[in-house]
Amino acid sequence: MQITPEQMELIREELRTIKDRSSFYANKFKDIDVQDVAMQADFEQLPFSEKDDLRRAYPLGLQAVPDADIVRIHSSSGTTGTPVIIPYTAQDVTDWAIQFARCFEVAGVGVLDRVQITPGYGLWTAGIGFQAGCERLGAMAIPMGPGNTEKQLRMMEDLGSTVLCATSSYALLLAEEISRRGIRDKLKLRKGVIGSERWGDKMRQRIAGELGVEIYDIYGLTEIYGPGIGISCDEHHGMHIWDDYCYIEVVDPATGAPLPDGEVGELVITTLRKQGAPLIRYRTHDLTRILPGGCACGLGERHPRIDTLTGRTDDMFKVKGCNIFPAQVEEVIAITNGTSSEYQVMIENISGTDVLTVLFETDREGEERERTEQELATIFKAKIGCTPEAKGVPLGELPRSEKKTKRIFDSRY
Repeated sequence: MQITPEQMELIREELRTIKDRSSFYANKFKDIDVQDVAMQADFEQLPFSEKDDLRRAYPLGLQAVPDADIVRIHSSSGTTGTPVIIPYTAQDVTDWAIQFARCFEVAGVGVLDRVQITPGYGLWTAGIGFQAGCERLGAMAIPMGPGNTEKQLRMMEDLGSTVLCATSSYALLLAEEISRRGIRDKLKLRKGVIGSERWGDKMRQRIAGELGVEIYDIYGLTEIYGPGIGISCDEHHGMHIWDDYCYIEVVDPATGAPLPDGEVGELVITTLRKQGAPLIRYRTHDLTRILPGGCACGLGERHPRIDTLTGRTDDMFKVKGCNIFPAQVEEVIAITNGTSSEYQVMIENISGTDVLTVLFETDREGEERERTEQELATIFKAKIGCTPEAKGVPLGELPRSEKKTKRIFDSRY
């Protein structure tokens, strides 16, 4: 991705004082004269920032402005280690709302829409980000937060919600409950703004079909601002990134070398305007590619697109000598006849041998279910390289989640 002159000027402005303002970057760049960075080739020589770096800066080592300028903090979940604390200035909060309002506009949300927000509130960036963007746009925010499906559906019906904001897991749970109750005709939903976890086309089609909505993928991560730094458009081919706030690169996950547009690698993000906790060349671990060229939606080349995420560099699992990503499992599920969108992968070590089991939902029974199991196992072997135990279960048997659904269970370690 070519750095524009405007982006380069913002980067150079950031670098001029970053070592004076941030102890984190004073240490990271201690052997580098960052004021010598004048062009893209210089910038690409700067070291990456990693999530482990951010964890070591806990609690507020990332802060790059005085305490008096900080108005809010957000945090990663910390479920896999020390949480990452991200401080925000008032301008950061405003900039995030501006980006999120853009996302809603791209999704066709207007001031007369009623936006039901189901992601969580609190230290997590999700719920409050959706709400701030909605209010910035001028639409009606219905800040439900997660859970209490009974109340969600009542508010959805009574208030005439037209837009649903949710994780894909919770959107599916709501869709199935709406279908079970037969109340779809009583609802006014028309758009779904879905994010926080990657999901396959079969799940996307189920949610869109059962809710009767057009779905838009929203992208973001706590370390940058939160959700709202990018979204898919009406073309539904990739997500536009707001490149006046973030500069994106895609690099080889193994070597860190920049990859040309169109090649899949790890997404790296540099914030261009963030004050409280600027990030320079931050490795997201998300696997994607920059889609070359403009977009028929009208945003053109001003706001580049990344492809739908194929996974994360750290969610790969290895079984029987095969490196497997969840996205590959989802591809197998998608092209196997008779499967629904939900699945689980169980990996066990039994008597010194790895055993891989793929559970999937299906409405087929008896011999038809057995044929589907055989077909899935055959496709899995052909596409991924090893043969699983494929087991079909009835629709609705696998667990649903109000947040993110865990699908890979590895009991070997």
